[in-house]
Amino acid sequence: MTTLPSACRNLLGLGQVEPESLESRLGIGPIEPARVARSRTKRAMDLVGASFGLLLLAPLLAILAALVRSDSAGPILFRQARKGLGGRVFTCLKFRTMVPDAEDRLRDLEASNEAAGGVLFKIRRDPRITPLGRFLRKTSLDELPQLWNVLVGEMSLVGPRPLQIRDSERLAGSDPDGYAGRLAARPGITGPWQVGGRSEVASDRMIELDLEYVVDWTLATDLSILLRTIAVVAGGKGAC
Repeated sequence: MTTLPSACRNLLGLGQVEPESLESRLGIGPIEPARVARSRTKRAMDLVGASFGLLLLAPLLAILAALVRSDSAGPILFRQARKGLGGRVFTCLKFRTMVPDAEDRLRDLEASNEAAGGVLFKIRRDPRITPLGRFLRKTSLDELPQLWNVLVGEMSLVGPRPLQIRDSERLAGSDPDGYAGRLAARPGITGPWQVGGRSEVASDRMIELDLEYVVDWTLATDLSILLRTIAVVAGGKGAC
């Protein structure tokens, strides 16, 4: 079990929209003014990055949408409920990489879970993934629609990855402090887990990396993670 650092009690200004209500809900102390100012700068960076990203990548997004449509039956976008800042549930967007009934088949595959720690669900040769989906996952192109989640304030460019409800509930049961600590920041398209090995990293180490990020976060850290993400994705490290 991960122990929530004491600093987490004073850090919920990170990417925060309603600091007072979130403070009250999680029982933390006052937020440092400097951190609030930095969080506003972070939000401004998210808005600029997501806006330019959507505009510049519009042709690529259109091509990927057409490829997903032609590759297999089903919707272009995969919409899944995830927990974000303060535990708020939002709809996370991705290009669909699996067959349409993938969620229904999850229970039958639980026994084949290869992720260390049991919180996450990962299978290297997941039979639900489409041929195009394997490419999209390896290159992380399936995550690009989440630029919209960033634009509307549900996510950030950098932060702890939002867990699906199944994983989130398991983490809440096995590590309540780690669960609460991850929700102290907006979830990110990329984050410390992505540049630290992704599927090669056990879930307990993922939580440690996320909590370290939340506690020690700076804008320089975000820029470093964004640059390292490019290298990780180019090399396909830890992709599953």
